[in-house]
Amino acid sequence: MTKLELLKNFTEKHVKFTEFISTLPDVQFAISRNEKWSPGQQLSHVNLCLKPILKALIAKGYLLQKFGKLTRATLDYETVISKYTAALNNGGKAPDQFVPEEVTVSDKKDLVAEMEMLLKSINDSTGHYTDEELDAMIMPHPLLGQLSISEMFHLMTYHAEHHLNQTILNLKD
Repeated sequence: MTKLELLKNFTEKHVKFTEFISTLPDVQFAISRNEKWSPGQQLSHVNLCLKPILKALIAKGYLLQKFGKLTRATLDYETVISKYTAALNNGGKAPDQFVPEEVTVSDKKDLVAEMEMLLKSINDSTGHYTDEELDAMIMPHPLLGQLSISEMFHLMTYHAEHHLNQTILNLKD
């Protein structure tokens, strides 16, 4: 998959997720049911997950020096998601730094604006990478270990969709 295709899919899923959350009535935005995260917390969690990705993308030289390049073939979308869902099914959970704090309605506008900034900055930062670098350079993931940047984009594309589906399901309960 090319860089443009990766970014298009990644951005579209995050925009769809953010638009859904941002258009919820205020009473639903901060409601938590069955000890699940509220829609606002879902958005906060996705933002928290994107921040280190942006930080790593900006530091291309550091990323290459610290983690190097893959010594295996790049995994496709389906394989990455299969590995991720298996990790979740085996009890994998978000590390503490990615667990959102309590969110209130007054946080809604800032969380949406933060997502918009993250998406723009990630798209801009990725412009400095070739398709080959995205497939070869490594980013660490807390559950899956070493992923190429393109694999991380596959995962984060799915991640936004996963949290949208979780939000919809939690609102129905």
